[in-house]
Amino acid sequence: MDANLKWIGGATLVVAAVLGAVALTGAGDPADATPSAAANQPKLEPMGAIAAKAQADYDRLYTVRRILPIEGPIKYGEWYWDDNDVPPGPLLVTVDLQARVISVFQGGYEIGAAAVMLGTDDHPTPTGHFPILYKDRHNVSEKYGNAPMPWSLFLTNDGVAIHGGHLVENGYASHGCVGVPDEIASRLFAIAKKGDMVVITDGKTMGLGDSII
Repeated sequence: MDANLKWIGGATLVVAAVLGAVALTGAGDPADATPSAAANQPKLEPMGAIAAKAQADYDRLYTVRRILPIEGPIKYGEWYWDDNDVPPGPLLVTVDLQARVISVFQGGYEIGAAAVMLGTDDHPTPTGHFPILYKDRHNVSEKYGNAPMPWSLFLTNDGVAIHGGHLVENGYASHGCVGVPDEIASRLFAIAKKGDMVVITDGKTMGLGDSII
């Protein structure tokens, strides 16, 4: 895998300004008027500057800042994880159906990657942006013969999830879920929170400096 190219899956600013009212005493000489209370108010930062700062923060956190140095295509059962010296930042997970690869980003730094098991034509893995709905450490699928699906991160209300499982090593298909090696599943489960975003695409690439979302 080229270190500068990665397959991926994929503000509202509310500014409230309170202005002081001008209070005048008497109706006589303007020189006798009480100075405006607004004159003593702190100067507000221009809205354009606030928006620019927010955009800069967004770009910094959701732009590819590092790609793991992985040589060649990732094979089933292989996984990579390196979060050493990575600064705190929002978690974002990408999955690409054509590459069959999951990538885990923290603040724009790729910290994990692995080959994944995906759905079939009859039970395809959906594409789009999916916030994590809930987590289940010891999930067992009643729908599919009590199959163990440890470290599940559920993305849809009909059961599509990212989960662990030893069958990933053999490249077996799923019923729409994203199956990952247990070593990746456990690490991702430990840091993922409800609401963290998972982006699933079909044949999209990105490189250093590109937006992850």
